[in-house]
Amino acid sequence: MKHSKKKLTSFFRFNGRMPSYSELAKLYNFKSKNAAYSLANNFVKQDILKRDLKGFLIPGEQFNGIQVFGTVEAGFPAFASEEKGEFLSLDEWLVNDHDATYLLKVSGDSMINAGILEGDYVIVEQTQDFFVGDIVIAEVDNNWTMKYLRIKNNKYYLEAGNDKYPDIYPKGELKIHAVVRSSVRKYETKK
Repeated sequence: MKHSKKKLTSFFRFNGRMPSYSELAKLYNFKSKNAAYSLANNFVKQDILKRDLKGFLIPGEQFNGIQVFGTVEAGFPAFASEEKGEFLSLDEWLVNDHDATYLLKVSGDSMINAGILEGDYVIVEQTQDFFVGDIVIAEVDNNWTMKYLRIKNNKYYLEAGNDKYPDIYPKGELKIHAVVRSSVRKYETKK
């Protein structure tokens, strides 16, 4: 079934949509749409696909999922247990509102103590639901920055995640445009 899912994900990435039943039959070299419908039902049972209100195929929870394979100790070495677990869709886990979410590439080192490094990407959600302590994307005195949102004497200010940077107290207006939901870093291996 993995081979089947691979063809389906390739079709989706190339076309930006799921195939119709006719296209599904052609994709898997089936002679009839009934075989394609049966395959689609299997995908629905596995939560790889689901049907919308009109019956069209759409991605399910497991469509982009990556299998959680167990745990690994990051402290003292311990016996590792391999246990195949659920599938985790990073998209579903990290994104609350697709229409309000975007990526920003990080420049600078002011958030290194938060684990956000230059060259990382941050997943941000444009929202007005922010809280003191959140890492926010803010416009302060006509400049944009990413910092912790703090409050002192009933006034908001911004704090870096690096002690070499001072706190930012707005001289004029402070606007919060988005909240950082996660950061992403790709590790490159040297060949």
